[in-house]
Amino acid sequence: MGVELTMLAYSAALLFVLVVLQAVVGIRAQGLVPLANARDDLPPPGVLQARVKRVVDNHREGLTIMAPLLLIAVVAQSTNATTALGAQLFFYSRVVHAGLYLFGVPMVRPLAWAVGVTGTVMVFAVLMGWA
Repeated sequence: MGVELTMLAYSAALLFVLVVLQAVVGIRAQGLVPLANARDDLPPPGVLQARVKRVVDNHREGLTIMAPLLLIAVVAQSTNATTALGAQLFFYSRVVHAGLYLFGVPMVRPLAWAVGVTGTVMVFAVLMGWA
């Protein structure tokens, strides 16, 4: 398995970890029984619970764009050093982004997000024949 698919698998694993964290934080904040029910009458989430939900949503959005690009690159046999670096930038920036988001670090978090977007653009550029 090449770098691109390895980074994609790691990115999916990161999403899984973040979803589990979201569940744990939600259970601690709201209780298991309320979350096991229909959730119609839950109180508003606390700061950490809302933050974890946002980081999950943000990573899911990025992965929704990056995953098909990496799969296309592999299937089309268009992988190269640029797609490998793009995949690595995406994954490692998403790890940093998640940590910064969860700990509430301001101003730096968007830089980590931008590195991930750069990795996505790099893969797209190869697929379009621009790089």
